[in-house]
Amino acid sequence: MSEQKLAAELRTEFGKGYARRARMNNQIPAVIYGHGAEPIHVTLPAKATTLAVRTANALLSLDINGEGHLALVKDVQRDPVKQIIEHIDLLTVRQGEKVTVDVPVHVEGETAPGTVHNLELTVVSLEAEATHLPESVVVSIEGRGAGEHIHASDLVLPKGSALLTDAEALVVNISEATATEEETEAAEAAEAAEEAPAAEEAAAE
Repeated sequence: MSEQKLAAELRTEFGKGYARRARMNNQIPAVIYGHGAEPIHVTLPAKATTLAVRTANALLSLDINGEGHLALVKDVQRDPVKQIIEHIDLLTVRQGEKVTVDVPVHVEGETAPGTVHNLELTVVSLEAEATHLPESVVVSIEGRGAGEHIHASDLVLPKGSALLTDAEALVVNISEATATEEETEAAEAAEAAEEAPAAEEAAAE
């Protein structure tokens, strides 16, 4: 994962009133902590920061008055209604340092006909280098049959990563599809087939 470069400004004001004013000025309040140092309170540019944190465990390279800080996004607080970012917690990291992160699990492929899969574990905890954090862990279910299980120990981890989640934790469960599930899948396939020509016509226009 490449680091995102952002210019940050030190702040000395706090509280909801200040945070509201900062957001009106297209800035996001944030705090940087870690390594036993005093927390550093900053504001970040709203647009660039919002784009940067769309990726899980985003790594930010911050320029604070000409001084560089490498920080990992640990918590993003959003307005429950508007979903705008209200505050960000950042963890100071160093080149080569190992950190613990929760990484999303992505499923690829199709199970055997007449079966369905259930993703039982959507994220796994890994230990990885702060500057080489994986964006996801991919698990293939191609051709898997009913009754098969994929556990955390079966996952192919990105290079340099170590599994912290219980190795016996169930990640994906393959089971026989019920009539309802088969009908739903068939309906979705038919709908997709109907939409394809329309999309092609729209593109041609």
